[in-house]
Amino acid sequence: MRQKKEPNFSRPVRLLILVDESNVGSSARSVGRGLDWLRLREFLAGSDSGRELVEMVVYAGLPPAIPLWQDERDKKNKFVHWLRANGFMVVTKDGAPADEGHYKANVDVMMALDALELSVDIHPDVVILVTGDADFAYLATKLRRRGIRVEVASVAQNLGNVLRAAANAVIDLEAVFRSFELTPVTDLPAPRRKRI
Repeated sequence: MRQKKEPNFSRPVRLLILVDESNVGSSARSVGRGLDWLRLREFLAGSDSGRELVEMVVYAGLPPAIPLWQDERDKKNKFVHWLRANGFMVVTKDGAPADEGHYKANVDVMMALDALELSVDIHPDVVILVTGDADFAYLATKLRRRGIRVEVASVAQNLGNVLRAAANAVIDLEAVFRSFELTPVTDLPAPRRKRI
């Protein structure tokens, strides 16, 4: 006869954080702030959280590997190097030209596949999805079916209702974003122009 395994309450709660870099960056800019990655990590998984951060994975799209985008690509690669040097795991995807002056590098599928794979490999108790993209609602549901608590970290105006409903809890990032440095007006993204 097999004995029932008792839960181990003496170990810390294992935490996995998955970050949609483009989404969280635009959320910070929506409140006029730059993104302080070290403070964001401390806010979500600091020593007073009672959680053991297993990994914080940042998913970032790179500008296209073409001469027109080389300066932006070099800047983004420096940022990716800084993230890695500061203990973040970074997954990148090369972008493709889109509208004039923009590029598209959708990392959603990579992030979703990794979330499922990492949930099997590292057995987190909690997964925090740092995004407001409602496309991640099904992922939240799939993780919850595995017995994993899913929390979504975003600002209210960028959080899709479907994703909010799919998660166990929502972490409002607006207060922590407001503690970050103001973004100079020159660093704010140019507004998209409507085509006529």
